[in-house]
Amino acid sequence: MSQCRFSLREIGRFSLREKSVACSFPPTKDLDVSLRCFRGAKDDHLALTLCWFVLALAWMPLVSAETYTPGQPLADDFASVAESFLANHCVDCHGESDPEGELSLEGLGPVDELNAGIWRSVWAQVSLQQMPPEDASQPEVIERLQFTDAVVAELSRVLKDKGGFRDHLDPNKGNFLDHDLLFGTLPEGIRLVPTSSPARIWRVTPQEHITRLNELINTEPEFDPNKPGLRTRGDVVPTNHGGELKLYFGTDRIIKWQGGTVAYATAVKSVPAVLSSARQHGLENYPDFYTVNSAEATQILGMAQDIIRYMAEGPLSIAEPYQITDDPNSIKDKMKGDIRGLPTSLVYSTEVTRPLTPVYELMAEEGVSDTRMRAAVDYLFEALTFRPPNQQESDDYLTIVRQSIDKLGKQQGAVLGLSAIFLDRDALFRPELVEYGKPDSHGRVMLQDWELGLAVNHALRYIQPDEQLRTAIVEGRMRTKADVRREVERMLADDSIRKPRILQFFRDYFDYDLGGYICKDTRALAQTGVSTRGEGFYRHMFDATASTDRLVELILEEDQDVLKQLLTTDKVVATNADNVYFGKRRTREEVAASVANEKKAKAEAPKDQAAKKKRAKVNHNVTEAKLTGPKIYARVSRRSFGRGSLKPERVLATAPEGQRLGLLTHPSWLVSHSDAMDNHAIRRGHWIQERLLGGGIPDVPITVDAMLPDEPKSTLRERMRVTREDYCWTCHQKMDPLGLPFEMFNHAGLYRETEQNKPVDTSGEIIGSGDPSLDGEVADALELIQRLAESERAEQVFVRHAFRFWMGRNETLNDAPVLQEAHRAYRDSGGSMNALLVSLLTSDAFLYRTRHETTVVTR
Repeated sequence: MSQCRFSLREIGRFSLREKSVACSFPPTKDLDVSLRCFRGAKDDHLALTLCWFVLALAWMPLVSAETYTPGQPLADDFASVAESFLANHCVDCHGESDPEGELSLEGLGPVDELNAGIWRSVWAQVSLQQMPPEDASQPEVIERLQFTDAVVAELSRVLKDKGGFRDHLDPNKGNFLDHDLLFGTLPEGIRLVPTSSPARIWRVTPQEHITRLNELINTEPEFDPNKPGLRTRGDVVPTNHGGELKLYFGTDRIIKWQGGTVAYATAVKSVPAVLSSARQHGLENYPDFYTVNSAEATQILGMAQDIIRYMAEGPLSIAEPYQITDDPNSIKDKMKGDIRGLPTSLVYSTEVTRPLTPVYELMAEEGVSDTRMRAAVDYLFEALTFRPPNQQESDDYLTIVRQSIDKLGKQQGAVLGLSAIFLDRDALFRPELVEYGKPDSHGRVMLQDWELGLAVNHALRYIQPDEQLRTAIVEGRMRTKADVRREVERMLADDSIRKPRILQFFRDYFDYDLGGYICKDTRALAQTGVSTRGEGFYRHMFDATASTDRLVELILEEDQDVLKQLLTTDKVVATNADNVYFGKRRTREEVAASVANEKKAKAEAPKDQAAKKKRAKVNHNVTEAKLTGPKIYARVSRRSFGRGSLKPERVLATAPEGQRLGLLTHPSWLVSHSDAMDNHAIRRGHWIQERLLGGGIPDVPITVDAMLPDEPKSTLRERMRVTREDYCWTCHQKMDPLGLPFEMFNHAGLYRETEQNKPVDTSGEIIGSGDPSLDGEVADALELIQRLAESERAEQVFVRHAFRFWMGRNETLNDAPVLQEAHRAYRDSGGSMNALLVSLLTSDAFLYRTRHETTVVTR
């Protein structure tokens, strides 16, 4: 009997060449193993095979006995975990000699500033299961999770004071966590613990902040059930027709002005949204990604002084006394000369429309009293933070106001002193610090009272809690899951309580609100068939965003099969201009026929009729849609640019049959996923892969020149041949075949049948979706959308994004029960968004926080 001695790693690499069978061994640390081979082995190959078999049987219990708890520190140090994983699964392909992708991991070494980029890439590839490749031996689920957790923890530790590592916190990388682990059966050995979110403070969003400020100086109309689409108190302050988010002073009192739109816009007092956010695709409102810098604080302080003066004096704070009159003719002598664009070109009515608050009463009353000052302090504090000040806070700000008045006098001192409240932490951030609760056995503390009440309020609204919610908080009835369910269900059932946060989720999820911000090349835009005169295209894109908002609201009102309806509806909320944008781009032959028909009609018409037709310019490039239907309203900005303001009037129409299907075929979405010159099939495919299939795409390596060839006479599909190169196709096969079916539309959103005078190729394919029933070829975008709309996987991915939006973080494995319950609530209710929200907002992930001192790194 002979003796065999070798390591498990060597056994794993051994192959029975004579039998053409590759033997692989489950990965583990290198261990020397001695076994006496079976008697009767006729040769070394057979002896070795028998040794491998016995070793495998002996090692199997070790695998099943291993336990993994997501979020808990690993027992082994990073070096041993990483070295073992790389040795067993990576260095064969990424060794010193001829490494795949020219990336050698041999001797990579511990994480440091120089190699952090490589470790980031390794983390992404392993998390997405792109490495090891499909044809290689795969690590066990637990081993993969332990390795990626170890890399995240080490990158976070090493880069803590060097810019930090936050890739795993990025909402666009939430899908890096395997979908099947969240919604399927977990492998044996994974032990979940009750979930929670970390204690944190959330910076308020730009939309929420400017809506708070708007409440101080403008009185918005109350909800009108007969015109539910019109802007109402509690709705977000919309952007103007140029896409700017601004707070306007007193536009509801302007009754006359001199000059056109630009002059009017220059003359009107306004302040922009100061708090910044990245205008890009995907979810934005994550507390880990935003703060307030010193420049923003300085701007807020200056804006605060303007607002306080307006609260006290109204238009008198920004205009001369003679400009406030109900009879503009009476001040003709004051309005002479070229004053266009100057503040003195405006005339304000004498009607008081702004809220009259304790700030007004403080400034209007002679002298100064502590009673008036405290009333102004307490009012302004609650208006900005959404909660009343405690005694210490009230006393501190009263002292600041009193000292300012003593030094500067009442008018300037009160303004400066009260401005300090605008910079209070809770005026700019919403705390979830659970400093007073008692942790449970898992270190979790439940939100309660004002923290819980404001969390619920923030989940739906941008203005202060309504009286019922405020009373519940004050009376101690916001401390349990049942309390949250009561208030959430009540607010969801009340249409008069505006809930702009829900609409913001759908904007972030679908990314249909970006079209007006994409600067189009004028010549390329003209070739699409739409007009390029003035700012018409961009104005329409902002109009289109408001129209899509309204369509989303209509589907939410029905609250059945919400995602499916959004993907497949044939309804369109439209303006007159949409007849062009929902129209069909004519072929070269159709354009020639249209021109000939017009010439013939003019020749046959009487002179007066021919003159009228000459004045009415015909767009020969487009067969316009005929969008008609009942009148409907959309939420647009209050008059901000005079005659340049967007109009709320719309019609509810039916899209051209066979050409459109749901939001992904509306111009608002198509243009938002285009670029300056053409469609963006890669971005469109990326969206579908990420938002409907739950796949993830790693960042483009910095060594890749991500440019398509400049070939003006080639179709986009022809130019995209470069993405099929081996190095690119691994990622692009997840995007390109999903985006190319949308070539049935051009980059202005018009339907088309030809491109570069060739029949447009709209074929595509779903590849490796994770759901075999989804995979396969599709003829065009409509077939692709229809297939996805019926998919349970797409529903689950939708739930994942809703979780991220309302929890402000990426999901972890510990959140699997929350996600499964939320999806079950959505399905059992027939696709109700309200049911999904109630489930999410009463989940442990929403209700519980883990304080920082006990928080561990989670995936």
